[in-house]
This record gives sequence, structure tokens and C-alpha cells, in this order.
Amino acid sequence: MSRSSELSSTAAPAESTRSNLIAAGFALFGEAGYAATSIRKLAARADTNVASIAYHFGGKAGLRRACAEAAAERIAEAVGLPRTHGAITPEAATAALEKALRGLVGLLLVGEGAQGFVGFMVRELNESPEIVELMFQRFLGPKHRELCALWGAATGQPADSEAVRLSVFAMIGQALYFRIGQPVVLRGMGWETLGPDEAGRIADHLVAQLHAALERSRI
Repeated sequence: MSRSSELSSTAAPAESTRSNLIAAGFALFGEAGYAATSIRKLAARADTNVASIAYHFGGKAGLRRACAEAAAERIAEAVGLPRTHGAITPEAATAALEKALRGLVGLLLVGEGAQGFVGFMVRELNESPEIVELMFQRFLGPKHRELCALWGAATGQPADSEAVRLSVFAMIGQALYFRIGQPVVLRGMGWETLGPDEAGRIADHLVAQLHAALERSRI
């Protein structure tokens, strides 16, 4: 076996262990909270040994930060957003907002492991100032500003106005509700499950609301 093949074969299990530990962190930190989750439980959930947490993350606190970073990266990737240099037309800004909203709905409702990382985010954003700051710096702040810029370009409103910032938070919150409130949504809609078809209908409805909100906001 060549040296490059040896490195590749050892890197794959290491990356798998790291991914499994992050998934375990999402699940257990989200369910029980950071303080109540032991390293032993995390290792057992990830089907690895206790020492691997220190090896990959430096300890439980490092795994917690890695979970927050992974959640931020997933959301940022799903939302996307075009890299614009200079002016963007209202039509292009509207299309970008719609694409971002559909991407967010897809991730939150039918994305792999969505329940785990959303549960983690909800708990941590309410319990850990450190994680709030990390998430704000890595996703919430930058992406919110980008979405506000698109909203401003679509409507003619100042991107940093209170009205625009609240509108963008409302758009994100509507998508998030359908994950957090999934049991209520299923019961109220008479659905047995929330799969791709149901997620598509939810996305269509939220996009229609987005267009109506943009129309009301145009100056």
C-alpha cells in the first residue's frame, strides 16, 4: 500500500468518528443539556472510546463548540446567497430570498439529522452566551445582514432599518416553527409524517407569504 493510500485509509475512520461525535453532541446536548451529558454517554452514542473526544476536540467543551460550528455551516450552506458585487436588481434579490427560504425549509424539515441539530441550537441559544456569540459570529450575524441587504434591494427599504431586520427574522422564524412545532403541525394538518412532499407544500406557502410581505414593504 502506498503512503498516500495509508494516509487516506486512516483519515476516513478519523473523519467518521469526528462526524459521529458531532451527531452525538447534537442529540445529547439537545436532549439533556451540556451539564447533564457525560463524556461517557457521548462516546457510547458515537460508538467510540472516551479518549477520542479529547483527541478530536480537546474535551467536552470543544465538542460543544464544534457542534455549534457544524450547525452554523449547515444552515449557511442551505441558505446559500449569491455573492453580489455592486447593485442587484429587485427581481434578482427576490429570487435569491426565495431560494434561501426554500433551502432553509428543506434543511430544517427533511435535512439529514435536522431534529438533532435544531434541538441542540434551540437549547444552546437559550442557555449558553458563548454559543450565542459563536453562532452570531459564524451565521446569525453575517447571514442576517446578507438577507437584509437582499430584502432592501427587493423593496427599496434601507437594509439596516428596523422594519427590514424584523422582516428577515420573521421569515427565518416561520421556517423554524415548522421544525420546532412539528407534532402540532402534523396533528393540525392531519399528516402522518412530514416528508419531502409536505415540506414542499410548506415551502410554497412560506414563499407566497414572502412575496406578499415584500410587496407590502416596497417603496
